[in-house]
Amino acid sequence: MSKRIIYILGTISIVVLIIGIALYFLAQKQSPQKITYGMSFNVPYIQELGLNQEEVLNALIHDMGVRNFRMSAHWNLIEPEKDVYDFAWMDADMKQVEAVHANVIFGIGRRLPRWPECHIPSWAQPLTWEEQKQEIRDYLKAVVTRYKDSPAISYWQVENEPYLEVFANDHCGNLDEAFLEEEIALVHSLDPSRPVLVTDSGNLGTWKGAYSHGDAFGTSVYVYFWNPELGQFKTVLPPWFYRVKENIMKLFYGKKETFLIELSLEPWLLEPVTNVPIETQFSRMNAEKFDEIVAYAHATRYDKQYLWGGEWWYWLKLHGYPEMWQKGKHIFDEAK
Repeated sequence: MSKRIIYILGTISIVVLIIGIALYFLAQKQSPQKITYGMSFNVPYIQELGLNQEEVLNALIHDMGVRNFRMSAHWNLIEPEKDVYDFAWMDADMKQVEAVHANVIFGIGRRLPRWPECHIPSWAQPLTWEEQKQEIRDYLKAVVTRYKDSPAISYWQVENEPYLEVFANDHCGNLDEAFLEEEIALVHSLDPSRPVLVTDSGNLGTWKGAYSHGDAFGTSVYVYFWNPELGQFKTVLPPWFYRVKENIMKLFYGKKETFLIELSLEPWLLEPVTNVPIETQFSRMNAEKFDEIVAYAHATRYDKQYLWGGEWWYWLKLHGYPEMWQKGKHIFDEAK
């Protein structure tokens, strides 16, 4: 073996060793003594499932025992007509959570959870981006002004995964980062008392933009995926990957409150659940996968984790399949 080859192999070994040591230290994060669990509650999804909004929220509060929610004031539902605001449905939700002293991460903006990601009212879709921005400013002012006195709200979430441009680009277009910064500043000015949370994808996001712009940061965690070409597949990312990314963000941007804001516990589908056979739904998400995903999330060591899929669990329960609902209930019972 030539000296050159020995030198190259030795250099590679040293580099690998250094990277390994760095990853080991970056993956360190204390295991929480207790995980505080929450639940996303999404009105467009409830409508898609044909469920009663008040009934589902009541079940999550009083049967499942949820006391931490992530809710969203989707622009198309709040302002279905220009300058005509419908707050009744959001008022009803807030009244329920306030009655039990629950906490709410309150999502606002054009891009909020659930497909098609950017929920733009039909009347605003023909507008230019400059015109849309003014309408979004007005919507933000109306929503924050109405709900900022609610004792339930703990964080404003401004937009949802705004830096994830590889997903739903046809609906959302390219990110206008300057406008995102303006939105965050506007919310701060309207309600200086509460922090702003910004989120990013755990699988695909770099976290740099979201972590640096928010007072707090939230990541999604998806373990199982599906698409027509590959079928179902599982993430290759280990749980410690999230700890490494978070510690890198801390090194550059300082320590912030962090959340596992979206832990997917529902099937990955490309059409409404109600159009998909139960067998297909359970092939993509079932009790066994549920337990596996919860264990995976536990290993990320986030002390605040918000589950995603409770509306589906309730729909299943009404159709004679209560196991997923019972599994969710067990998590909240154990966390008390």
